[in-house]
Amino acid sequence: MAGDLPDYYFRVRDNGALVFRVDTENRQRRIEMDQIATINIRNGEVKPHGDRALSSDDIAEIQGWIAQRIHQLAAREADDILRAVDHMNLTTQWVQTRASEEQLEFVTDTLLLAMHDLRSALVRKKADRLMKDAGGEE
Repeated sequence: MAGDLPDYYFRVRDNGALVFRVDTENRQRRIEMDQIATINIRNGEVKPHGDRALSSDDIAEIQGWIAQRIHQLAAREADDILRAVDHMNLTTQWVQTRASEEQLEFVTDTLLLAMHDLRSALVRKKADRLMKDAGGEE
């Protein structure tokens, strides 16, 4: 089992991760994890832990993880939005087929305001893109 472990472990946290070097080559054959850096995904900052100097292998591994993590988070974000669309469709079906008058009274204003806010933002962004595209064609 220990031979199958990666050389690095990334403990995910808000906006980044803590980076550990995994060591199984010790006398007790225990798994040891030595923190070597802290990553901030938002600004791309990598801070070595303590007085440690990161090797080129450390930096390459960390940069690879950052690129993969940014891609993973973007994919999750898009999936979350598509799930929201599905949920909106399920909500519409609920309104039309199962919601009681009391339930509708409870949720209608909140839903209408949220939908109006979303629609306004989408229309504004769409108009901005169309204006930008029209300006680029001239």
